[in-house]
Amino acid sequence: MLKSGVYLGKRYEIIERIGSGGMADVYKGMDHKLNRYVAIKVLKSDYRTDGVFVSKFVSEARAAAGLMDPNVVNVYDVGQDRGLYFMVMELVEGITLKDYIEKKGRLSAKETISIAIQMAAGMEAAHSHHIIHRDIKPQNIIISKNGKVKVTDFGIARATTSANTISSNVMGSVHYTSPEQARGGVTDAKSDIYSAGITMYEMVTGHVPFDGDSTVSIAIKQLQEEIVPPSEEVDIPYSLEQIILKCTQKSPDRRYHNAQELMLDLKRSLVDPEGDFVRIDGMPMDTSATVMVTEDELARIKNSSYDDEYDDDYDDDEYDEYDDDGYDDEYEDDEYDDDYDDDGAQDEDVNPRMAKVMKILMIVVAVIIAFIAIFLIGKAAGVFKFGPGTAITDTKSEKVEVPNVVGIDEDEAIKALNKAGLGYKITARKESDKYEKGEVMQQSPAGGKKAKKNSQIELVISSGKKAEEVSVPDVTGKSESDAQKILEDAGFVVKSEATYSDDVDEGDVIFTDPVAGSKLKEGDTVTMKVSMGAEKAEVPSLTGKSESEAQSLLAQAGLEVGNVTSKYSDSVAEGCIISQGIKAGKKVSKGTSVDYVVSKGPQTKMVTVPTLTGKTGDEAAVALQNAGLNVGSVTYEYSNTVSVGYVISQSASPGSQMEEGASVSYVISNGREEPDTDDDTESQSE
Repeated sequence: MLKSGVYLGKRYEIIERIGSGGMADVYKGMDHKLNRYVAIKVLKSDYRTDGVFVSKFVSEARAAAGLMDPNVVNVYDVGQDRGLYFMVMELVEGITLKDYIEKKGRLSAKETISIAIQMAAGMEAAHSHHIIHRDIKPQNIIISKNGKVKVTDFGIARATTSANTISSNVMGSVHYTSPEQARGGVTDAKSDIYSAGITMYEMVTGHVPFDGDSTVSIAIKQLQEEIVPPSEEVDIPYSLEQIILKCTQKSPDRRYHNAQELMLDLKRSLVDPEGDFVRIDGMPMDTSATVMVTEDELARIKNSSYDDEYDDDYDDDEYDEYDDDGYDDEYEDDEYDDDYDDDGAQDEDVNPRMAKVMKILMIVVAVIIAFIAIFLIGKAAGVFKFGPGTAITDTKSEKVEVPNVVGIDEDEAIKALNKAGLGYKITARKESDKYEKGEVMQQSPAGGKKAKKNSQIELVISSGKKAEEVSVPDVTGKSESDAQKILEDAGFVVKSEATYSDDVDEGDVIFTDPVAGSKLKEGDTVTMKVSMGAEKAEVPSLTGKSESEAQSLLAQAGLEVGNVTSKYSDSVAEGCIISQGIKAGKKVSKGTSVDYVVSKGPQTKMVTVPTLTGKTGDEAAVALQNAGLNVGSVTYEYSNTVSVGYVISQSASPGSQMEEGASVSYVISNGREEPDTDDDTESQSE
C-alpha cells in the first residue's frame, strides 16, 4: 500500500486508497500538472514480476486509453515508476450498479431502462473503436453521484478490427459470460450485448438467471438452459422483457447486432412500454431443445480462466452514507403507473386458464431440461457411457496412455493431457538449472505409463534457474534515478519511499532497506528511503498579535525571531504586530528567522514650550494655548525680585519639545513677603 504524499511519474500525488481488487489497488490522487483529482490504479507488488499480470494490466490501459466518452471511465495515462506499474483514470465518485441493486433489492422498469441506455452507450463507444469489453457486469458499471452511468474495468478487453472477431481462453465473470465465450469460441460485440442482457435481468429481478455451486456448473447452464422470463416473478413491461430475452439468446445471430440497435429499442420502450416492436429472429423458440456440450468443450470450460480473480472494482464503502432511496429519486416517477392495475397486473385481457396451462408446461419443460443437463454433465465427466447393446457403463476402470510432457511448456502440456482424456494437478514449482521457467520438470505417472481416464497427472513446473545471491549496492547519497538504475542493474526490484532528512539533500537516497551489503536473491525487493529535504515548517500569521504571542507562535512552529523593528501606526494598537517578513502559510525550513514590525501606536505632534517668565499669569496661559499646550497646576510664592502677578518659574524649560496637548505648570509671584507688625510691637514693649 502506498503512503499519502508519494509521487508517481513526478506528477501524480497519492492522497488515499479508495479501493482494492484482486490484482491492483486504486488510489485517489492529484495530477499536479493539470491540477485535477484522478483515480490511480497501481498493480499490486505480488504481480509486478509476473509477466502475465503485467501484460494484462498494460492491455487494459491500452484498450481503454483511446476511449473518451461520457459513459466510459476514461484512462488518461499509464506508466512505470520505481518498479510500480500504474494507470491514471478519471475519478468517478459514486456506487457500483451491483451494490446499488443490493441496496434496493431490484430496480423499477424505468430506472433499469435509463441505466441500460447509458450502459449501452458506453459499450457502443468501445465497439466503435473495435474494442470488445468481454466483462460487462454490474460490478463494472459505476453510477456517479450526479446519476451518470459509466462502464469501467477493461481488464480483459481485446482489440479487434471491424471485420474480425477474437478468441481467447480468458472469460469474464461466469454469471454474465456469453455461451460462445464459455465455449472458448469467437467473441464480438454481441457477446457484450448478452452480458448486458444478464445485467438488465438482474436489475429487474434482483438476482442473476443462472447460479450454481461451481463456475463449471454455471457455465454449462449458460450453454444449455434458457432464461426464465422475468415476468414470471416480477411485473415488467412487455417490451422490456422482450429486449432482455433478445439480448440473452444463445445464438449470437438472434441477438441485437450492435449496441445502437439495443439503445433504440430501450428508448422506444420508455415511450411504448407494452409495445410489440421487439423482433427476435426465429421466434417462437423450441424451449425443449438442449445444447450439447462435447468433452473437449467441457475440459476447456474447466480449465478456462474466469475474470473473477481479476476484479478491480472501486471500493464503495465511502458511499454508504447514501440513504435507502439512493438514486431512485432521479429515475422513478409515476409516468407509467396508468399502464397497470392497482394490483400490478396488466390491463390486457388474458385467459386465466390458458395462462395456468402455459405455466404448468413451462415447469414440466424446465424439469426435463434439468434431467437432460444432469445427464450431459455426467456423460461429459465420464460418469455415464452408452454404447451398442449396453445400458450405463462405468468408465472409471478405462485406462489411457500418459503422454510424456516433461520439458514441454505448461500450457502445451495441459493441452496434451486433456487431449488424452487426462486432467492435471500442479504439485510444486521448483527452481531448475535444466528446465526453463514454465516448463514441466517432473510428472507422475511418467510418460508411457497407463492411467485411469479422467484421472489427474501430477506435474512439477520449473520456476527458472536458481537465483544467485547478490550484495545490495551502497547507493547512499546518490540521486533517486541513479540509485534506482544501480539497484535494477544488480537484479533487484526497486521501491521508493519519501521521508524528511535534515542531513541529506532533497531527491537523494538516505539509506536502503535492506541496508547496503546485505545478501539477497536476484528479483528481491529493495526499498530506497529518498530524502524530501529538511522537514518544512509553516509560517504562522503574526499580524495583529501581541509581541509575546508572536514569539510563542514562532517557537511552536520551530522558527526563530528575526529582526524586530517598530513604527507608528494609526490602525494597529501599540505593542502589536503590523507586518511580518515571510508570508503566513509559506513552507520554510525549520529554524528560519522571521522578521516583524511592532506598532508604536498613533504618531503625535511635537511643539515648542514658550517662555513664560516675565509674563503675567493670564499672558502665560495665552502663550501655552497658542503653542498647543495646556495649563497645568498654578501655584503662588513670595518673591523679592519678581513683581506681584508675574511668573516666577515654569515646569518645562523654554524651547524644549513636548507632545501637543501636554500640560505645563508655572509659579506666580505674590510680591515681597511683608514683616509681621504685631510681633515687632511686642518686642519693643518688652
